[in-house]
Amino acid sequence: MSTPVVALLYVVTAAILVFFSVKCASYVDLLDKKTSISGALIGGMILAAVTSLPELVTSISAIYIVHNAELIIGNVLGSNLFNLCIFGALTAVAARSFSKASVGSSHLKMALCTLIGFALVGITLWTGFGRIPVVHINAASLVILVLYVISMRFLSNDEGENEGEDTSPLTVKQIVVRFVLMALGLIASSVAVTYLTDMLSDRLNLQASLAGALFLGVATSLPELSSSIQLVRLKNFNAMLGNVLGSNMFNFTILSIADIIAGNTVVFVDSFQTSCMLIFAVISTLMTLFALLMKKKFGDTAKGPALLLYAVPAALTLVSYGAFLVLSV
Repeated sequence: MSTPVVALLYVVTAAILVFFSVKCASYVDLLDKKTSISGALIGGMILAAVTSLPELVTSISAIYIVHNAELIIGNVLGSNLFNLCIFGALTAVAARSFSKASVGSSHLKMALCTLIGFALVGITLWTGFGRIPVVHINAASLVILVLYVISMRFLSNDEGENEGEDTSPLTVKQIVVRFVLMALGLIASSVAVTYLTDMLSDRLNLQASLAGALFLGVATSLPELSSSIQLVRLKNFNAMLGNVLGSNMFNFTILSIADIIAGNTVVFVDSFQTSCMLIFAVISTLMTLFALLMKKKFGDTAKGPALLLYAVPAALTLVSYGAFLVLSV
């Protein structure tokens, strides 16, 4: 197939991926309305796991199907950086709504866990420290799994109210069945995206980590983008933050799982593009932390110029992502 045909198939498959992801997110949202689970937990655990399913499938496919493990680190870091941009863009555009929204205290702790996750990846990439010889697993991977459990504990203890009103005639059983069907479609389209990304990487002569960030990272983050936009439209910033930060933590566990099942294959592959992703992801996380700290300080009282305390650091996450693209291409 020619490069334009492959690119077209990539776009079509990415659109199908978004469709299945949005449907999954819709059914998860219905479960939120029909249960007493807080928006932070439903967004950070269930919705985040659902919308991060493409990252999981594509990362496993990168090992066993296309045999290109370098795609994984680019996929995970690129997805996490893009997810932070989702928060930044939506918060900058809807700063006034964000200032008035109910946001659980767990998100600040989740952002700190995200920062620790990036630090663990950085130490492993830049020093090679922590590789366990016999089992061929990095110690950072084991620590990340523990960190994920801790972060989910923060969400489970979070206060929060369900957003929206239940108007659906579907029962919980019907919602679960439809969710499973959409998830199967999500898995199939995720594998297809992995194939097409590897083909584009070869045809465009891109380094695998950069291809993972640009094509896999963005395409597999489209579910987070679509669901987060919808949540902001509903003024449910609590679930949106849970979705974004929960997805990032889930992505770190994907990197850990890939490292564990890869055997002798090295997953933590350092390159200029990988280092750029990591540095700008840390900057974006710090900007997110600052915005959340200001939210905690002012609550829903911020007005006028005080809104810039949310909007400016949020917008800087977009600048960070743009800087990564400029330096990497």
